[in-house]
Amino acid sequence: MPKRLQVYETPAITVTFDPDICTHSGHCVRGLPAVFDVKRKRWVRPELAPAEAVAAQVARCPSGALQLRPPASPEPATSPD
Repeated sequence: MPKRLQVYETPAITVTFDPDICTHSGHCVRGLPAVFDVKRKRWVRPELAPAEAVAAQVARCPSGALQLRPPASPEPATSPD
């Protein structure tokens, strides 16, 4: 049974993790241990580093299990009629 895609969001960056394709190379953990820590239940915490540093580390993932998504855009405000 495939595992569920994991999504970790901040206002500046959204990181996704696909456990089905991860090869457990450890690049993420060694490269940015404050953000990627497998000892935590919520093991990816992109809010703990600048978005640029997180994006650079995600780009180093050799399997592609870690990916970036554009941050969710806020819903436009509606004005009362």
